[in-house]
Amino acid sequence: MIKLGGFAMWILMAFSVLAVAIAIERMIVHWRFIEHARKLHEGVLNCLNQGARSEGRSVCERSNSPLADVYLVGYARLNRSKSKAVESAVARERIRAMGNLQSRLWILGTIGAVAPFVGLFGTVVGILAAMTKIGETNSNDFSQVASPIGEALIATAAGIIVAVVAVIFYNYFNRRLGAISVESRLLTEEFLELLLDEDESDGNRKRAKEDADGDREAA
Repeated sequence: MIKLGGFAMWILMAFSVLAVAIAIERMIVHWRFIEHARKLHEGVLNCLNQGARSEGRSVCERSNSPLADVYLVGYARLNRSKSKAVESAVARERIRAMGNLQSRLWILGTIGAVAPFVGLFGTVVGILAAMTKIGETNSNDFSQVASPIGEALIATAAGIIVAVVAVIFYNYFNRRLGAISVESRLLTEEFLELLLDEDESDGNRKRAKEDADGDREAA
């Protein structure tokens, strides 16, 4: 097919290899993100439920999950900012982490848009070569150019196939990215609820202790 389709087929073959390589790489990245995020979330929540906030931070520091950076922003802002500011900082970091999952997807979209035109260009070049052959032979016999034209049309068919595959991959990963974004938001919100509740409880205990000390001094 590469021989029949001409030089455009080499470009389309490169597009197809690139699209498959990116799809495999993104699939691995997305799968690892979810797996590591769930594992991290479970470990941090166990620590927070036990009141071991520092141990939860250590879990984040040891984790290789991108969500760990999101949680560490919450720890870093805790006791230094109001609850709304902590939530905003964590949300910004989560959006940044989601942005990293989008990398290289634009290549799939570009291949899906460009591949049909590359195939069509190869077909046009093939048809022009066939028409030139007719002019050189001064013959009106269509059988002489039927085969070259048929071979040139292979490039268009190949371009459409490559584009369809690339667009399928592109739509799949965009849909999966949306699901990952929703799950990461839910995990982050649950983390913030426990973290801020723990911080509020510590503040209440501290104020209660100060009031008790003040009452003893007054007595």
